[in-house]
Amino acid sequence: MELTPHLEAIRGDLESLVASDEGLAKALERMARPLEATLQLRLLDLLADGALDLTEQLPAGHAELRVSGRDVRLVYVGPPEAAPEPAVASDEDDGGMARLTVRMPDALKSAIEAAADAAAQSVNAWLVQAARSALNRGQDPRRGGGNRIWGFAHS
Repeated sequence: MELTPHLEAIRGDLESLVASDEGLAKALERMARPLEATLQLRLLDLLADGALDLTEQLPAGHAELRVSGRDVRLVYVGPPEAAPEPAVASDEDDGGMARLTVRMPDALKSAIEAAADAAAQSVNAWLVQAARSALNRGQDPRRGGGNRIWGFAHS
């Protein structure tokens, strides 16, 4: 859907409201471009909220808002096809252990230690469980999950 006709309709409505007052008409003329940019962003926000609300109601898949210039599309994206589960070796399968050195920011290390304490686990056991959980979900742990909108907007 193209946003331009909707923005022009709003502009026409505003012009008809202030047509009888010359001072307001001149002020509207000066504010037309910034007002149009603000309205376009607000319309995109409204459509993005609508996509999130729609996604919550879908039994599977999600709705995406795709923006290209002033062309906006609300698209249904079905659930990903079931990929074969990655073979994740458990401690019992192999019996072997490997050592891994990880460098991370101090704040992240502190947060991991606090989470491990809260779960009454060692940091090592907590990290192994977190890694195993991320692999079992079959998604990249850096991307997160849930109802996220990915892409960019151009105004």
